[in-house]
Amino acid sequence: MESRRIVRAAAVQLTPVLFDRAGSTQKVVDAIADAGRQGIQLLVFPETFIPNYPYFASWQAPATIAEQHLRLFEQSVEIPGPVTQAVGVAAAVAGIVVVLGVNERDGGSLYNTQVVFDADGTLLAKRRKLMLPTKSGSFGAGEMART
Repeated sequence: MESRRIVRAAAVQLTPVLFDRAGSTQKVVDAIADAGRQGIQLLVFPETFIPNYPYFASWQAPATIAEQHLRLFEQSVEIPGPVTQAVGVAAAVAGIVVVLGVNERDGGSLYNTQVVFDADGTLLAKRRKLMLPTKSGSFGAGEMART
């Protein structure tokens, strides 16, 4: 006999604090705490929420975005690192599975990455795709890694 279980899920609609990793991370932690109080079990954030989605690459010529691209690079997330630690703790305290989109900095590259945290705060997986500093934004099949 099949048993059914209801899972309370929510998609977060927030604006990040542009080019501000710490400010955007605080908004994520606050939203997780709020969702926990509401009994949410699965919480999903937008693509590249921390520090922000690089919209500038879609409407500005590649030769003109060097300063913005550098700011994005400087404020991007290292995995693992302080941001994933803070989000993991918040997920564990709230008892929520969290899916979060970040700009990940690894070496000299930027990736559009999804990180998945279990309800105990464990970083379960990350999925990334390469971000190009061109008008076309990001591309690629991406890669999935279990942590």
